[in-house]
Amino acid sequence: MHRVTLLAYDGFQVLDATGPAAVFEVAGEFGGGYVLTLASSNGGPVRSSSGLVLQTAPLAEVGPGDTLLVPGAESLRAAIEDEALISGVRAAAADGRRVASVCSGAFVLAAAGLLDGRRAATHWAAVAELKRRHPKIRVDGESIFVEDRGVWTSAGVTAGIDLALAMVGRDCGDELARKVARKLVVYHRRPGSQSQHSALLEMVTPDNRFAPLLAWARSRLGEPLPVERLADQAALSVRQFTRAFTKSTGLAPAKAVERLRVEAARAAIEAGAPSLQMVALSTGFRGPDRMRRAFVRHTGLPPSACRGERTLSGSTEAGPVPDETSV
Repeated sequence: MHRVTLLAYDGFQVLDATGPAAVFEVAGEFGGGYVLTLASSNGGPVRSSSGLVLQTAPLAEVGPGDTLLVPGAESLRAAIEDEALISGVRAAAADGRRVASVCSGAFVLAAAGLLDGRRAATHWAAVAELKRRHPKIRVDGESIFVEDRGVWTSAGVTAGIDLALAMVGRDCGDELARKVARKLVVYHRRPGSQSQHSALLEMVTPDNRFAPLLAWARSRLGEPLPVERLADQAALSVRQFTRAFTKSTGLAPAKAVERLRVEAARAAIEAGAPSLQMVALSTGFRGPDRMRRAFVRHTGLPPSACRGERTLSGSTEAGPVPDETSV
């Protein structure tokens, strides 16, 4: 039997909790042995952001469980200032329970000190704030979910379903996870490394002065794109361009191009490209080894993960990769 506790608090996003709950419920119907409990710091009725009120048990009285999952919310101030709730989350982790968050629920795990030194995902719109508040976290604004040393985090809403399916796959095997996905009519194997959105859209807004340049570069990824060529296209000196581009986008030019290449390569692999060598050459990496290093830097996973050749978890297995800025 696997006991899952869903942690509620005032204003939580109901689908962040009920999406994963449906996965575990159906997994239980197929013999997965999951038992669900909805808890809050004090117990009793808790109102979600949609106005739905759910009855909860006091977290301290739920007893030891196997998985604790924290949903997100539009406003988390009350939750992260609730010492009983934060202490309960911290105690769950100390007891060896698997701890997870959906969307901005990562802020609750962060407040409990559980994400320091770990890679963690959250909704793309909350990435900058999580980085600002908790600089010790390696915030992953790309992946839809991440597992790092037993702590699971995911992006917004439906990514919580992907995370729960990955947990079922880990606990009960891939075939049972596939049955659950089929019954829920959801996609079974969205790898954790799958991007939440376009890297180009993340880097710039439409009115950014360098948006046309990035669109130009994105259409020429198979060609050499050194900083000199980018600066010439922008009609600036290399020094002026590098300073202005980095200030405007938050990325050095070489890193921006590399992210565009990773995004294009990932899309090609997921679409069924016949070989990694072909993908690497067509996206400007010049070879599979260079492409692999870029993938690990930006997603924590190798290119093969896009074909589902790894586990469902999206966990980080690769070690540190030397930085490379030449593109």
